[in-house]
Amino acid sequence: MSNVALEVKIMTIEQIYTGCLAQGTYYIQSGNEAVIIDPLREIQPYLNKAQRNGATIKYILETHFHADFVSGHLDLSHKTGAPIVYGPKANPTFEAIIATDGQRFEVGKLTIKALHTPGHTMESTCYLLLDENGQEHCLFTGDTLFIGDVGRPDLAQKSDVKTEDLAGFLYESLRDKIMPLPDSLIVYPAHGAGSACGKNMSKETFDTLGHQKQVNYALQPQTKAQFIAAVTEGLTPPPYYFPQNVLMNKTGVRALEDVKKAVRALSPDAFETAANETNAIVIDTRSAQVFKAGFLPNSINIGIKGDFAPWVGTLVTDIFQPILFVANPADIDEVVTRLSRVGYDNIIGYLDGGMGAWQAAQKETDTIESIDAEEFAVRFAESEGGLNVTDVRRQTEYLAEHVAEAVNIPLATLSENMGEFSKKAPNYIHCAGGYRSMMAASILKARGFDNVVDVAGGFAAIAQTNVPRTNFVCQSKLK
Repeated sequence: MSNVALEVKIMTIEQIYTGCLAQGTYYIQSGNEAVIIDPLREIQPYLNKAQRNGATIKYILETHFHADFVSGHLDLSHKTGAPIVYGPKANPTFEAIIATDGQRFEVGKLTIKALHTPGHTMESTCYLLLDENGQEHCLFTGDTLFIGDVGRPDLAQKSDVKTEDLAGFLYESLRDKIMPLPDSLIVYPAHGAGSACGKNMSKETFDTLGHQKQVNYALQPQTKAQFIAAVTEGLTPPPYYFPQNVLMNKTGVRALEDVKKAVRALSPDAFETAANETNAIVIDTRSAQVFKAGFLPNSINIGIKGDFAPWVGTLVTDIFQPILFVANPADIDEVVTRLSRVGYDNIIGYLDGGMGAWQAAQKETDTIESIDAEEFAVRFAESEGGLNVTDVRRQTEYLAEHVAEAVNIPLATLSENMGEFSKKAPNYIHCAGGYRSMMAASILKARGFDNVVDVAGGFAAIAQTNVPRTNFVCQSKLK
């Protein structure tokens, strides 16, 4: 999580950016009053900041019911007494202000105006900030408008509201509510590159509206039909946890501190018993190259030093499945926090003492063969291109350039494509840099594939060797 102070005048606007979710929360203060927009589940940083600044949190503004993380709105409201604000069409089960389109909220010398902008979801609302002189200063766009992209319109479907209908609403929201605003307006979105809430967001986390009108494909002159076609093209299935997160944000969840209190440190014997007697999945959060040298049989590697929470949500399809985890001692609290950010609260416990304790207890371990790119190149040449090579990157990455004759099975679709892997010949697995390939290798190993070979360093390292590559489609296994 990183904090970027964006304005320091009569007002403070601070973007609190969480890299693993590519998510931006906003802290706004004028005088001794503050508001929080789209808070994460861990609310203590916001409370600490307000206390340091001598401010009272007056409002908690939500741009929509988030699908990709569990918000901290209810807990923050309970701790501060600040009301939660949603836009029109919102239907939470708890008490909240349902703002009307154009409703204004005073914060110190500032005014925040709600602009109903349906499209990503029906309740999606942007918040326009007016400075002390009443001038339009910036716009908090939630998932309506990103830098270089717009929110995908397929995450809030109902029987009577289809993806194409939402895309049409988004077209009108952009053109009727946002594009008429001044070019100098600063756009502060809820997400940046890496989020699954859009297709191809920029790495920048804010920009001027004028520049976005020049470079954002969704803001170019086009008919509604052209816009709908553009924003719905190439949408991949969202992670499994998205619908559950929406429900949690509508109804509420336990406070994060209560989730953490329930997580137990388990001895090797207790951990083994819990793994055998429950339906728990065992997640090993250590780095790929540490994991491969020795891990608990049937455990899955999802490294904490990466996009941990989104990948848990993608690969663990039951958000209520019990979880046991292995981690370095310094990472234990971070693992629980990141799991809870996306609603994975059924955490039984962690291996006390980590793999060192497991090995000291002389428990069974497993390994995965991992070779560097140079060794892969030697084996590829000796086989005359006859290796079983699987590229687990996204299809767009694969199509840009890939190992000649490699098959593309994106990691997110691995479970549906187990039949594509050989039970006899070695299966060589690579991704872009080695993070996703070890996840894939560990899943295959847990499913009984003992002939898995991970290519460390991924395609970035392979590209530095003489292994032949192509940017033409060979075989893409997508279901």
